[in-house]
Amino acid sequence: MAANVFQGIRIEKSPEKVLIKYGTAPLLSLSEAEDESSRRLSYELAFSALKYQDILETILIDSYIFPSTTIPDHLSSLVIVMLYDFQDRKFQTRDLSDNEESISEVQEVENLLNSFKTKLAAALARCRIKHDALSIYHILPETVRKQELRASTLPLYAWINTCKISPEEVYNNLKKRGYSEVKSVLHIDDKVFAVDQHCYDVLIFPSHLKNDLISIDLFKDYKLIFQDKSRSLAVHSVKALLNMDDDILMVNTGSWYTAAHMSTLTHDNTSKIFVCGVQSQAKDPDLKNLFKKMGCKNIEILHEAFINIESKDHRLQKVKVILLLPRCSGLGVSNPVEFILNEHEGTDLLKDLSQGGTSEDKLHVLAQQQYEQLIHAMKFTKAQAVVYCTCSVYPEENEAVVKKALDFQDLGNKVQPYRLSPPVLPLCSSKEIHLATDKFLRMEPSEITNGCFLSVLTRERDPSETVSVKDVLARAAAKGLLDGIELGKSSKREKKKKSKISLAKAPVTDNNGIQMKIAEFLNREAKAAANQAETVPKSPLSQKKTAQAGASPQFRKLNKPSPNPLVPALTKNTGPSRPYERQTNFVRPRPENRMVPLKPVEIILPPVVMPFSSSEGLRSHVPASQFYYRWVAPRPLLSSSLPTPSLSRKGEKPKENLPRRPRPLL
Repeated sequence: MAANVFQGIRIEKSPEKVLIKYGTAPLLSLSEAEDESSRRLSYELAFSALKYQDILETILIDSYIFPSTTIPDHLSSLVIVMLYDFQDRKFQTRDLSDNEESISEVQEVENLLNSFKTKLAAALARCRIKHDALSIYHILPETVRKQELRASTLPLYAWINTCKISPEEVYNNLKKRGYSEVKSVLHIDDKVFAVDQHCYDVLIFPSHLKNDLISIDLFKDYKLIFQDKSRSLAVHSVKALLNMDDDILMVNTGSWYTAAHMSTLTHDNTSKIFVCGVQSQAKDPDLKNLFKKMGCKNIEILHEAFINIESKDHRLQKVKVILLLPRCSGLGVSNPVEFILNEHEGTDLLKDLSQGGTSEDKLHVLAQQQYEQLIHAMKFTKAQAVVYCTCSVYPEENEAVVKKALDFQDLGNKVQPYRLSPPVLPLCSSKEIHLATDKFLRMEPSEITNGCFLSVLTRERDPSETVSVKDVLARAAAKGLLDGIELGKSSKREKKKKSKISLAKAPVTDNNGIQMKIAEFLNREAKAAANQAETVPKSPLSQKKTAQAGASPQFRKLNKPSPNPLVPALTKNTGPSRPYERQTNFVRPRPENRMVPLKPVEIILPPVVMPFSSSEGLRSHVPASQFYYRWVAPRPLLSSSLPTPSLSRKGEKPKENLPRRPRPLL
């Protein structure tokens, strides 16, 4: 099985550099329906042989196995993978179990390698001396060695299937099995787990617990599912953008577990999840059976390729968010075998990662495909957001694709354009905050996670849909939702502004009729408030001041005096003295159990002046165009022992019976 995988991903060389010829026909396998464990071992062996392909071919030539022996070309791939396994066992003979079925081709190659054991070991030693390397591992490129080091320590991520079990039940189940909850699983050899900081339903385990975990019922019954964290970040970003009845379109999901995770996050909603790209209808029964076992009921499979789906497809009219997981170079992935098996990615990823990078030509092809898919996603007029996520660290596949799509998006339709939005996930460290300064979420490959890039595009708000606060209040009052709440009167400036707008623009739509009804409602509220104000008796002093000020509005005293009245208030319109309080809203006395909305009042502070002992000295420093008002304490506190400072108003003598105090410093 490993030889067949290697045959499809091996590095082909130019004719002048070919040392060993490979056949094209695959080897026959005993069982096509191999289990997951055998499949994983086969891919790991093939990937290891691929990383050392040049070295292994050199050893075969140096030991004279080629061309001294007559091995068929179609067995060359089997020779390479078995030679890697042979040297990894220090050239010791493999022990065969009694129940292992013998395969003639495997037995033939194994006998050949055993007969050349001494020459093979000597050829390997000469290769190490030539590269000045302690082992064959140190001959690999530095990028590949770093990748293997990260893969050896990378924790396991598993999300909780909340359709079948709650997080608390999972915690208790794990604790009964001897697991302890910790903050971080790094460098811990015990049975521990931690809750991920970005995704509340994702658990983290140390890598050495993989064999123990896959044998417990939580994983067998699809209550816990292993998956790369980048996929969980993507579905949680989509969840943050959804309303209760919004549908989702998922593109290039790779693993069906990604669609299942999206389903678990929306199982309490009426959302439907469309998964496109399943080209073979023969897989439908298996997929439906898998989703049934996982408790997912809102997933619908589309067999068309995403690029061929029309933006006006009747099935997708309620789709509000599109999740795009394009195929990428995957250089941010530390363990490519696990990623390919879990995400069903192509084996081309193994070829690129075995060499430590992707060629420029292939990177350009991938970036163009990603750009075309993103542009197509932005053509769905009903959609309001697109989540773009990759496992690459190349800017050509990440920022460059997103910015190019935003620059060249189609603005001809009667829809609002897309804009770049900040991440909708929590940023848990200063490094993450720094990497997200330009509204992209980036995670660099490290010992705790694979590399990840995530971008959220949302449509700009339509200005015509902007609703004022008074419109919202009026609509709420019309529905009877504001019982017992008074609406404040509009200021003269707002009334003049509204009158100008109404004269400049004639009503031409039904929306203007709604606005007229709202205006009538506000007028009725204003009249009712005015009638209520007239029923309150005025004090003699306030009546006298009102007569002098003409039509200036009357304000009642606050129920509670200002705790520290240091600075008098100065307004543009002259009128009766008003109590001052920092950021105070003037309201009418409110009865019990009634809510009164606070109304903001514009306050202009006077210039700073030094205090004088007499009012004449103060008056000489006050400009003629400014007016100062004396402070009047609230009536219930007139008998208080605390004196209140007073300032002379223009045209009025200061009262002698009030105690004088210097004006406080600002």
